[in-house]
Amino acid sequence: MVDPAWLTGREEGQLVELPGGHRLLAPVADAFQQLKSRARDAGFDLAVASSYRSFDRQLAIFNGKARGQRPVHDDAGGPVDLDSLDARGRLAAILRYSALPGASRHHWGTDLDVYDAGSVPADYCVQLTPDEVAAGGVFDGLHTWLDAQMASATSEGFYRPYAVDRGGVAVERWHLSYAPLAMACEQALTVEMLLDAWQDRDLALRADIEARLDEIMARYITVPKDWCAP
Repeated sequence: MVDPAWLTGREEGQLVELPGGHRLLAPVADAFQQLKSRARDAGFDLAVASSYRSFDRQLAIFNGKARGQRPVHDDAGGPVDLDSLDARGRLAAILRYSALPGASRHHWGTDLDVYDAGSVPADYCVQLTPDEVAAGGVFDGLHTWLDAQMASATSEGFYRPYAVDRGGVAVERWHLSYAPLAMACEQALTVEMLLDAWQDRDLALRADIEARLDEIMARYITVPKDWCAP
């Protein structure tokens, strides 16, 4: 059985560190280095923008957005006025791009956000926005290459869990997940684990979240295999 504390980002002892300080599970790190080497041969510098993220870090991100301390953006990159929305709308706007603490795939050490460091200057600030990865965008070349690797089952086990907009999480072309481990983590995560992780924690919008938690699990957390098989 998967350890609930690890699954929800509250335990991180199994992680290894990549060059640059990013952390993943060892098998994921090995697979990523293989993919990075193959990308280099194809002319790309596959780099990590984000990897493991702890429960506390995700809690700070989520609470910051829910309380107006961090911006919330729509699909076009514009600001969302949370005060103009009801509880359902506020949650939908936040969860479109930011996971609930305890439910982020970045807790597992299996998921990472990537970009092509070779296509931008060293001082470029990676935003992880749709424009960067769209056709003609600065990172489109890398992701077109990754598309081909996934289509031919030569992506070292990585796939895009958010490749299709199902009305929940927005499409995130930059987000890669290591199928051999991530799919088992996703199946193991339960509502009960999340409720336990939130005990004695200051989670914004908690009453609204708990009232709709089954719906949130289905819409924003569980990714059907037929949508994401590598």
